[in-house]
Amino acid sequence: MPDALSDSPRSTVIVVTWRGREHITACLDALAAQGRAHRTIVVDNASTDGTAELIAAHPSAPRVLRLPRNAGYAGGLAAALPLVDTPFVGWLNDDAAPEPDWLAALEDAVDGSATVAAATSSMLLGDGSTQSVGVRLTGDGHGADLTLAGRDVFGFCGGAALLRTDALARVGGVPADFFCYYEDTDTAWRLRLAGWRVVSVGPARVRHRHGASTEPGSARFHRWNERNRLLTLARCAPAGVALRQAAAFAAITAALPLRRLRGVAVPDAANFRLRLRLLVLAELLLRLPGCLAARRRIGRSATVPRAAVWREWAGR
Repeated sequence: MPDALSDSPRSTVIVVTWRGREHITACLDALAAQGRAHRTIVVDNASTDGTAELIAAHPSAPRVLRLPRNAGYAGGLAAALPLVDTPFVGWLNDDAAPEPDWLAALEDAVDGSATVAAATSSMLLGDGSTQSVGVRLTGDGHGADLTLAGRDVFGFCGGAALLRTDALARVGGVPADFFCYYEDTDTAWRLRLAGWRVVSVGPARVRHRHGASTEPGSARFHRWNERNRLLTLARCAPAGVALRQAAAFAAITAALPLRRLRGVAVPDAANFRLRLRLLVLAELLLRLPGCLAARRRIGRSATVPRAAVWREWAGR
């Protein structure tokens, strides 16, 4: 398998950034140090903090796609995919710095089996602890990070992963309107429904400044997280699962004012704020026609029943 930098690139790595001035240079430096030839596309989500100038001046001279507005991580990936003409496409957060053999380890893992469509990295936090070695599917349909895993995992962490470009295209690409979060879990669902595998690659290590752009725990984080989880289930999961989870979310939302009137404690977290939850429900209703159309498309191309994927992976 190819190792030298002079070999023809088989991968294009997409880096999506938004106001990434504080960390984009470390990301691009780490990509430039890879021992496997590749192309890099940086999607600049209309940054106004000097990010564009840093990218333009970087000695690796990545291809730059500057968007007129902030389309989020999912929208940035979707915008760049038509520019990819290599067999593999990498997704990489702008606050992630991969080790020099990161790309080689991922390429070899996907190359090693005709049934593997995606390989996920070992994402390490600044203190060396593990953030993610893949994504599991919880019993209520969340995509949750795994910190210990075998070779096969339900899904990949979109912050640092490699996918077969043709497989991604065949299952419908990236859900651009998710903006941020669950674009990886939704894609993993669709790959699984199409009969593909996802593997965890321990040696493919990445240092990650988690949440440098999106403030985990903030109101917008919870809005995207809650909305996109339910959209993913509506698009991909068995109908009963999707309906139960939507009903549970609506029931908890309706109960919040009553709990407060009765003096019952309510968790002090953004996702238990009534206004945020009502906004999520409103967005779900507005997107429901398009979501159901996507569900039909996904179902027509599936080779594995939704219920089979759910039985195999939910709650593991």
